[in-house]
This record gives sequence, structure tokens and C-alpha cells, in this order.
Amino acid sequence: MRQPKFIFITGGVLSSLGKGLAAASIAALMESRGLRVTLQKLDPYINVDPGTMNPLQHGEVFVTDDGAETDLDLGHYERFTHVCMSKKNNFTSGSIYYSVITKERRGDYLGGTVQVIPHITDEIKSCIRGAVDDFDLMIVEIGGTVGDIESLPFLEAIRQFRNDVGRENVLYIHVTLVPYMKTSGEVKTKPTQHSVKELRGIGIQPDILLCRTEKNLSTDIKAKLAHFCNVEPDGVITAIDVESIYEVPIQFHQEGLDEKILRLLNIWTRTPVLDPWEQLIHRLKEPAYQVRIAIVGKYIDLTESYKSLNEALVHGGAAHSTRVLLDYVDSENVEKEGGEALIEGADAILIPGGFGQRGVEGKIKAITYARENRVPFLGICLGMQLATVEFARNIAGMEKAHSMEFDKHTPYPVIYLMREWFDYKNNQTIRRDENSDFGGTMRLGAYPCVLEPQTFASQAYQQPEISERHRHRYEFNNEFRDILAGHGLRFSGLSPDRNLVEIIEIPDHPWFLGCQFHPEFKSRPMEPHPLFKAFVGKALEEARKKRPEDFQKECIC
Repeated sequence: MRQPKFIFITGGVLSSLGKGLAAASIAALMESRGLRVTLQKLDPYINVDPGTMNPLQHGEVFVTDDGAETDLDLGHYERFTHVCMSKKNNFTSGSIYYSVITKERRGDYLGGTVQVIPHITDEIKSCIRGAVDDFDLMIVEIGGTVGDIESLPFLEAIRQFRNDVGRENVLYIHVTLVPYMKTSGEVKTKPTQHSVKELRGIGIQPDILLCRTEKNLSTDIKAKLAHFCNVEPDGVITAIDVESIYEVPIQFHQEGLDEKILRLLNIWTRTPVLDPWEQLIHRLKEPAYQVRIAIVGKYIDLTESYKSLNEALVHGGAAHSTRVLLDYVDSENVEKEGGEALIEGADAILIPGGFGQRGVEGKIKAITYARENRVPFLGICLGMQLATVEFARNIAGMEKAHSMEFDKHTPYPVIYLMREWFDYKNNQTIRRDENSDFGGTMRLGAYPCVLEPQTFASQAYQQPEISERHRHRYEFNNEFRDILAGHGLRFSGLSPDRNLVEIIEIPDHPWFLGCQFHPEFKSRPMEPHPLFKAFVGKALEEARKKRPEDFQKECIC
């Protein structure tokens, strides 16, 4: 078996420099050259996974097919490549220590003293090896910033890794900041010098520097960084700010990053095929039209909370050569008198997933507006559940209908905690109640769904059965299925045993659809998710009716 190659990506100076995007873009370049590439994220925080972390602090939780709740960077990995992430592609300090402590309690260490070195570092290296499978190249991103105490075991593990598999099989890339000082008109190299010094003090000499900057780095600046950081001059790469994240692979290629990586790792490949990326950038930068979509939620202060959702809408727009303008509307403000004015100008309305009662009535109010004014509507997860509540209240006459998540004593619990359901992934029946572990009450990962013919869903997917990823606790209550259907609610997607409602629609509407799953997790720039493609298409039709003067030329999509 051929020895796989490894790239370890670290970050310095400060957080949020884009290590995840850098890793994803490098993977895209290597994949375009014909290599089989996979990625992994190692996070230093003590949480076992990000499932219970506040989205405002950590961003969205990205869910994989196998039901792992992971870091949002895994979303970047999937969107930029063809690889499908799983639970072995994301580990945290919490999960590493949990595994080691479990082994110690079981007696696996034969009474020895359990220490950070070698036990924790060996566990980290085992997790890295366990994810490489039959890939040619594995890119491992180390979360956090060099100098943070919690990331030290990960850095020590990847330092050892080069000795374990051979120097020619490991490459270290350091993402750093080269700030531009407007007052003096200079770019400053000192933060990068100190960051590399910190890294070298741990025993890791970076081979390549990815320098985040507002300005192109001159040859002199690159030479200075190379000299003080002990890297080759062509190993200093300008990672300049770009308009769209999908420009990054092309920008890296223009800087010669892929050629440098191949030379250092002694890999021979074909010439990269970047035409699809260039065509995508053209559609994003020079769209024929634009639409405005209102996203009514409660995590609007940080767009990272809806990262995959935002990107899926961009993908759907690109499929129609359309720029999608996103209006983030706080659902609590919609609750107020006259709050509908915040969404009146939207060409479509979207209610995303979420947890907690805050802003729920504002979301229901926005759903009422979309239904009554025939505005294209997409409800995702909680959005689908609240669309059911709104329909039950205002169409089916169940005035106090609600989800039991928010009202335990509602006389019409149209959304409730299902006590028993079939887990298609593991071929077993799951039982749960309010006393189950918080994570144990969730339906997580990919589940099959059978589509009813001649529905919005079937028209979008163009296939009879689909598989989508879930992350929710409450389900549609089947006791109310017949009465809601009698009032016109259509159940267009059901589990194969017809026990779980996955998609609801209002057929007497231009396009009104709610789905229990999260379609945004499976959307990719060159392969837009069918529901987002259809949703943006309907928003485009709405915009054409309202602003015909903007649609004089034919759509080139």
C-alpha cells in the first residue's frame, strides 16, 4: 500500500484567519489534480463535540451523514471537495481525553501512569491515522492559535508525526497575519515572525506560510519573511482578501501554492482542472439578476451561525445566474406591532432551524405573511414545525396549537417528542422521553425519505427517494395528520415506513414547503441542492412579477 501524504495546517497571531477555508481550498486544488484527498479538524476545546455550544460563540453545528455534530469547517471541506465527512473527521480535546480516560478505567494501560505524552498524543495520532483510509493526501487542520495552552498536545502530536511516517510524507503550513498599517502605509511582518518563533519553540518548522493580508506582498516583504522565518522564498504565499470564498483555490493556484506542495511532498499529478471554479466565479461576479430573501431567525447577529444556509442560497442563486441578497431579520422584532414591514420587500421568506422559545411567535407571524401574501416560503427544521403550527392555528381552527417544545400543555400538540421511531442507519428502534440524555433525544444524520409524485418536492428533486441529514428533537404528531390533510396541508415527503413526516407543502400556493431535515448541509457550489435551486427560482419569478423592468434580458441559466 502506498504511503499517504499529510499536510498539517496551524494558525497564528489571532483566530478567524480562515484556516478552514485554506484547508478546503488546498484540498480542492489537489483534488482538481486527480488526487484522492480527505480532511480532518482537530479542535482544542474541552467539549466532546460542538452540539450543545451556543451558535453565537461557535457558529453553526455541521452534521454529517453518520450523525456526528461537528465544527463548521467540515462544511467548507465538503463544499470544496467531493469527500463526505464523518465522525472520524472531527475530534476535540474533550473527545480525546474522554477516550483515554475510558481506556484507563477499563484497565487498558495495565496500571501505568497515564500522561499527556505519550498517551494523549498517541490517541491524537491514532485518530489521524484512523481517518486516512485509502486516500492519497490527508489535510489536518489544528484549531485555535499557536500559543494557546489547550492546543499544545495537538501540536506535539503532529510534531511527532513527521518522525513516525518520514519527513518526505509530512508538510507543515502556517496561516498567519501580515497586517497593513494605514497610518504608515506599510505591511508589518513582526506578528508573523513571533508566531513562527512560537511554533519553532514547540519543535515545528513551517514549510509554507499562508499570509492573510489586505495588500499584495511585495518580493521584498516575502524575502524578509522567508529570511526571518526560515522558509524558502517561494514558500511565502499571499493569501489576500477576496470577494468570494470560492476564489481562494484560484488565488492559491496563481500564487503557485499547489506546485510548491507537490514539490515538497514529491508528488506527481496532472495539470489542475480549474474551469468549473472559474465558471462559478464568473456567475457569482457577473449575475444577470438579483433577488432579496428574508431570513427570519434569532441568531442573526453572527452569520457564521447560518454558514451552510448562506452558502446554499449562494449556490442556488449561481444556478440561475442570480445574486441572492440576504436580509437577516430578528424574529423578535417581527413579533412587534407592524413587524411585518421588515419582510414586506422580500422576494421570498426563509425560516431556518434553531432551538429555544425566543422569537418563535415572530417566526409564526412571518409564516402567516408568506402564506397569505403568496410569497415563496421555505421552512427548515424548526421552520417546518412552526409552519405546521401556523397552519393548524389559522387554517384548521386549532387556535392554541403549538409544539410541545414550547407549550407542554397545548390542547393541540401538532409537534411533539416522538417516543419511538425506527433508526434506518443502525436498523433498530429508538425509544426516548424527556428524561433521556440531551443529545440522546436527537434524530441525527442521514435518513431516507420517499417523495409523493407531482409535488413541489418531487419537481425539485426529480427522483422518488432521497436521503437528507437531520438535527432535531421534536417530530410531527401523526394524530393530526388526517385533519390537517383535510384542510389542505400536503405531506409530500415521508419515511419509508410512512411514520415520520419529512416534508409538508401548501399546494394552493406558488411555492410553500417545509422540510424536517437540513438540506443546506448537502449543497455544493457546483452541485446546488435541489430545494435551494427551486426556492431561488421561485424567488426569481416573484421578483420578475414585482420588478419587470429588471428582467428585460432573458435568463442565461
